This record gives sequence, C-alpha cells and structure tokens, in this order.
Amino acid sequence: MRFDSYDRIAIVTGSDSGIGEASAVALAKAGFDVGITYRSDKAGAEETAVKVRETGRTAEVRQIDLSRLPQAADVIDDLAEALGGLGVLVNCAGTGISTPVVDTGYDQWREVLAVDLDGPFLCAQRAARRMLRAGRGGRIINITSVHEHAPRVGSGAYCAAKGGLGLLTKVMAQELAAAGITVNAVAPGEIATPMTGNEDVDPHTVKRPGVPVGRPGDANEVAAVVAMLAGPDAAYVTGSSWVIDGGMLLMGPQAGSHLPDDEWRNG
Repeated sequence: MRFDSYDRIAIVTGSDSGIGEASAVALAKAGFDVGITYRSDKAGAEETAVKVRETGRTAEVRQIDLSRLPQAADVIDDLAEALGGLGVLVNCAGTGISTPVVDTGYDQWREVLAVDLDGPFLCAQRAARRMLRAGRGGRIINITSVHEHAPRVGSGAYCAAKGGLGLLTKVMAQELAAAGITVNAVAPGEIATPMTGNEDVDPHTVKRPGVPVGRPGDANEVAAVVAMLAGPDAAYVTGSSWVIDGGMLLMGPQAGSHLPDDEWRNG
C-alpha cells in the first residue's frame, strides 16, 4: 500500500520563534496548513501565523504549556479539529537548564523532563492515534539536539531528556512503520535562536573555530530538513536522527586533544 495521501496539515509545537517558527513557515511553503503553538510569546506566535498565511495557507494558534501534563496535549486534538485533520507533527517546544547534576533540584529536573520528553511523548501519541485512525500514513518529527548523541557538562537533565526522546523516536518508528507513519529526529547543534542567545545575529558573522563549517547554524537550515522529512518523498526514511551541526560532532576526539585548559569543565 502507498501512504502518501496523509493530510497536508502540520502542527509545530513551540513555533513562536527560532527553529519552530522557521519550520512552520517552511512547511507552509511546502503546501501545509499549520497549527502553531506557544508557551508565553503570543505575539511571536501570531507573527508566525502571519508568515504562514502570506504563503496562502491556513494557520491556527493555540497556547500550550508542556509543564502542565497530561492535559496540555489536548491542544493537539484541538488544533487537528480546527484545521480539519493532521498529517505531520513537529515536536519542537523545549527548555533547558545549565546546572551540574549534583546541584539540580528535583523540581528543575522534572520540568526539563516534562517539557523535553514527557510532552513530546504525549503529543506524538495523540498525533499517531489520529494518523492510525485515518489510515493514510503521516510524519512525526522530533527536534532533539546534538546532545541526544553527546553529553555536555552542566546539562544532565537536558541530555537525559533529549537522549530519551531519541530512543523514543526509534521505538515509535518501528511500531508505526507498517501504517506508513515515519518517525524521525532532527538534532541541531548551535543554531542562532533565542535559546542560544543569538536570535538577531547573522550566523555567518560569528566565528566558531571548533566547528568545521566555522559558524553557528541558521534556523532555516534546520527547517529545510524538517520540511524534507515531512514530505511524501521521504517515505523510506524512518528511525533516523538527522544531525545538523556543521560537523561539530565530528570533532569529538580531535577537539578533546586540542583544548588548551580545563575551562570546559565549567560548561
């Protein structure tokens, strides 16, 4: 059977700025109506909606707070009903802290795990159930991080959540493949977004000597891969993690042998 007639309707969580915003616009340009969510930046979400509508596609905006689970995941069904279906889910909403494991409070730990792992699980579950009922296939794309694959000092909660989401992606890919639903991860490195403090910076003007490409990434460079994975031509791509880091992870052992001091131990 072919499963390429899934709804050209996408939901992108955390699409009020950064990678989520860029992904929402890229999907609109690819012919998808888009459900947009935000946690606190309603103005940013409305700006994303304007950009989606400028492409001629429909946009709906909803607030979602993934620290309030499990009820927050109801927004997936709400948006799907408002838009008339669901073919693609992009789990992009996320958070993080920079705190050594021994200093991380349980409440901090739980918030990061809730937003970065529990929330994507519940949203993906809601989306998958709808896609299975429709019987026409679909796409689930989880935005993880290079720290799905590599640790970072001071980011124990974040790394645990992203690593868990990476393996959840693979399990769901196995379970849903026969129904024509692909599940993939996109793992960005340093991208010029509000989360990295580079929202208004042209990444081509920032030097990163330890990255082979020599600069941070642009959110649109991540969104291009999201849009590719969301399309019907990516039907044979599932269970993969697409690292978008300018080659940063390739530098592991080489970077380690060239660090001049112990400053890296401070995160």
